[in-house]
Amino acid sequence: MRTAKLLPVLTAVCALTLALAQGAAAADPASGEKVFNKCKACHTLEAGKNKIGPSLQGIIGRTAGTVEGFKYSEAMKAAGTGGLVWNDETLDKYLENTKGFVPGNKMPFPGLKKPEERADVIAYIKSMMK
Repeated sequence: MRTAKLLPVLTAVCALTLALAQGAAAADPASGEKVFNKCKACHTLEAGKNKIGPSLQGIIGRTAGTVEGFKYSEAMKAAGTGGLVWNDETLDKYLENTKGFVPGNKMPFPGLKKPEERADVIAYIKSMMK
């Protein structure tokens, strides 16, 4: 009887895990390049070349608020001092809701609501890392 009650829950957990794994595996850098068009008015992928926003070259593994020569908000510097390091997970959360993830940051972009767009743009940025 107990197994019968757990079976639907276990099935749902397995299905969700599989869906998430397929979504992560399906990230498409080519689609991400198109999504990045929303970003490139303010950001570059060229090291040392900041625009309105900091260069995103080398962002994976970098502490938030630390690109040399860029004037960050106090909120972003505090996030970095507090231990925020950019990786797939933190970038995904930030790109979903820039103001909610780091309240008080200067980035005017409202975020990318579609998980696949976030995964694709992260895959594109990673594909451009030198």
